[in-house]
Formats: sequence, structure tokens, C-alpha cells
Amino acid sequence: MKNYIQRGDSITVAAPAAVTSGAGVLIGSLFGVAATDAETGADVAISTVGVFDLPKEPTTDTFAVGAPVEWDAANDRVTALDEGVQIGVAVAAAGATAATVAVRLG
Repeated sequence: MKNYIQRGDSITVAAPAAVTSGAGVLIGSLFGVAATDAETGADVAISTVGVFDLPKEPTTDTFAVGAPVEWDAANDRVTALDEGVQIGVAVAAAGATAATVAVRLG
């Protein structure tokens, strides 16, 4: 195909803020997990598919398997509330006291 660009599993973008490897990166509706550290404006590869352990509010949010997961850009963590951009689904249950939740991006 003449118009094929790439698979899209990893996309290089300009970091919207300083990021560390493994951190969530949200640009508009595009979400991925940073593969490396990057300063604001520097190129960073983000993984847009896969399963990642991402930080969550450790005192309130709970997730069941298959529950939608959204990104809370103000706090750089996932949320179960209808406050952000949906980034995927939980692939493991996470109780209120859990600090992270396993998320399948997409």
C-alpha cells in the first residue's frame, strides 16, 4: 500500500510537559505511555497499545475487570469517574486501596 505509514503501536510526539518513562501522555484524545524520559517539547515515543500498570487514586476509585478507564490529566493518573478521556479498560480488578490498575490501552 502506497499510503501505509506505520503500525501505530508506538508513535513519536512532542512531549506536552516533562515526562518520565512509564508515565501517561495525553495530547487531545491521543493517549500513550512514554517509553523514555523527555523534556517539554522534546520527541518522545509513546506506546498506544498494550497493557500497563498505571497510577490511580489510592483511596477511592475501584475498577472491575472490563471497566472503562479514563485519564485524569490534572493529576496524571487514571480515574473511574466521567472526568477525562477514556484510554482503555481495566484487565484486573483494583480495589480502593490499590495504588495502580492494569489497563489495556485502546
